Amino acid sequence: MMAARQLPLPLPQHGGRRKGAGRKPKGPRSLVSHKPRAPFEKPLPAHVTLRVGEHVWNLRSGRSYRRLKGCLAAAAGRFGLRVIAFSIQGNHLHLIVEANDTEALSRGMQGLCIRMAKALNAMMRRSGRVFADHYHSRLLRSPSEMVSAIAYVLNNHRHHHEGGGVDRYSSAALDDAERAKLLSRPVGWLLRVGWRRAKRLDLRRTKA
Repeated sequence: MMAARQLPLPLPQHGGRRKGAGRKPKGPRSLVSHKPRAPFEKPLPAHVTLRVGEHVWNLRSGRSYRRLKGCLAAAAGRFGLRVIAFSIQGNHLHLIVEANDTEALSRGMQGLCIRMAKALNAMMRRSGRVFADHYHSRLLRSPSEMVSAIAYVLNNHRHHHEGGGVDRYSSAALDDAERAKLLSRPVGWLLRVGWRRAKRLDLRRTKA
């Protein structure tokens, strides 16, 4: 009696690089990577970007802005995450935040995103997903990075809208009462002291 011979099966291969692998973009922009974020264990600032889906109404409107400010006020300082500065564009937001550690950044942003999604959905009288993807974050580890990020966030409207001056949909336009309600005091060295040193260095270069 002949021994049974095992036939080769065309099993799918999951290992290694291959053409067309990876997450597929849901639109013209690439999706945010799901790779683990860089860990940190002390208060550090980060530049965070949040992009909403195409179906979400313009964020640079009075009704959207009021709801987003309410979310920032309700989430201020929760989970060890502090919002230091922000700007709101038509379909995305830029935040300068400070988090106590990796977990604080993750939990704090998750909580803030949930609040914003609920508020915007209530405004639009709908349900479902609001943000196009996960938030993108970049840790800021030096005074020069800190200064560049703050300038980019507060002047971001110049890239998307005509005119200069102070953006009324940013933290630069807040009065003292709103600032105390929406923003948090930083505790880390970079945001308390370090960024000012970088600013002085930049001024010296300009004068030279």
